[in-house]
Amino acid sequence: MSIKIYHNSRCSKSNAALKEITRSGEPFEVVNYLENVPSVEELKDVLTKLNLKPFDIVRKTEKVYLEKYKGKELSDEEWIKALHENPILIQRPIIVNGAKAVVARSEEAIDSII
Repeated sequence: MSIKIYHNSRCSKSNAALKEITRSGEPFEVVNYLENVPSVEELKDVLTKLNLKPFDIVRKTEKVYLEKYKGKELSDEEWIKALHENPILIQRPIIVNGAKAVVARSEEAIDSII
């Protein structure tokens, strides 16, 4: 199984992406990342597949970001640690398929990875 979705069931974009993956008929794994928090190494792997920096996947409207991180200059390692410690900050949904991944907030992004 090569498709994996980092999912938050309380997010409409995440639910829409999950519905599209289900419709595709491809086997997939759902990671409820707020409960099963990705390890630092897993986050690094996903970022490599996304071809993004950690700050690029930070949800900048979340209360924890605004209270603890807004305006701070953190290194990539520090951002990865922040994402691991505060998984609510991770953009969602993220779909990984083999060696590629996308932040699947649009139909085009979903279609490009399935």
